[in-house]
Amino acid sequence: MGKSIAINAGSSTLKFKLFEMPAESVIAEGAIDRIGLGNSLVEIKYGDGQKYETHQDVNDHKEAIQLMLDQLTDLKIIKDFNEITGVGHRVVAGGEEFKDSAIIDDDVLKKIEDLAEYAPLHNPAAAMGIRAFKKILPNVLSVAVFDTSFHQTMPEVNYMYGIPYEYYQKFGARKYGAHGTSHRYVASRAAAMLGKPLEDLKLITMHLGAGGSITAIKNGKSFDTSMGFTPLAGIEMATRSGDIDASLVAYLMEKLNIDKPNDMINILNKKSGLLGVSGVSADMRDLEKVQDKNHRAKLARDMFINRIVRYVGAYLAELGGADAIVYTAGVGENDIMIRQEVADKLGYFGIGVDPEKNNIRGVERDLSKEGSKIKTLLIPTNEELMIVRDIERLRKQA
Repeated sequence: MGKSIAINAGSSTLKFKLFEMPAESVIAEGAIDRIGLGNSLVEIKYGDGQKYETHQDVNDHKEAIQLMLDQLTDLKIIKDFNEITGVGHRVVAGGEEFKDSAIIDDDVLKKIEDLAEYAPLHNPAAAMGIRAFKKILPNVLSVAVFDTSFHQTMPEVNYMYGIPYEYYQKFGARKYGAHGTSHRYVASRAAAMLGKPLEDLKLITMHLGAGGSITAIKNGKSFDTSMGFTPLAGIEMATRSGDIDASLVAYLMEKLNIDKPNDMINILNKKSGLLGVSGVSADMRDLEKVQDKNHRAKLARDMFINRIVRYVGAYLAELGGADAIVYTAGVGENDIMIRQEVADKLGYFGIGVDPEKNNIRGVERDLSKEGSKIKTLLIPTNEELMIVRDIERLRKQA
């Protein structure tokens, strides 16, 4: 018996979820925001609807982690730090180095830092979180769980770009994908819902949130995915453009008098997508409210649906059909009309949702219309659960 904690460290944030293991029950969860920026918000939810909240300055990740652990004891969620027997860290980029989650030692930590050029906003933050935990809880098993590792099973034909091959050999220029932990979780749940071994299934899983990615899963393994070298590629997202002609990037840099590539990448990452097209909001809920009166808001939603349909259609061709498509993450779990409209456009393939079954948010359910050749499933994601499961799996292997 012990407690494992899943950690997601951003550049100025620290999110966590504490589990009782092996029961896998959630004891507490929370976040510390605005780390290093002053007036940080500290939130912890626990017990039977109880919530702790305060504002105070938190200068760095070590201070944030110490504060979090101190509050867990002060609130009597844990008696002391020794109750925590495992820490799992979400890491965005594992490159080709990590085909699976890994127990963190000095070598693994150095590789995570070396891979920062693949995820400059995320890997350094994860490394800070890891180092801070190591100082406070030096003897606890620490595991890194990589967003990219699930996609390391993609065949070469799907992860390579049509550029000089030596760029891949010298610089690692290839598709890596993201959201792998989420896709892995919902694929396993889909197999359980369908009552079949995951290895026997062909699935298309759709993680549709502020970031969005679609993955083709064949025989239980990632076969292709929409995100690319970075999470910027693929479908339109909240503030990310998704796929775009590289020549258009150069053209816009010239027109906008932009000299630094990162300035243009920042526009594509933070000022594009639903926000850029609509001019209203990056939140799909806001666009849904005004789409009947605002052409650009409706256009942004229609483009989002269009890109989903394109990828699902392509992956159905790649896989030679599918047993099910799966919706997850914020938009996928909660936007009823998006699911309905995507199903309507994919009806040719034998995909359909029952309007009554589809009238639900955030609850695991088979949404399929009677007679559908391909099932449509709604499965809330649980990346934190996958992280703590990986802690236990690697603990047994160590």
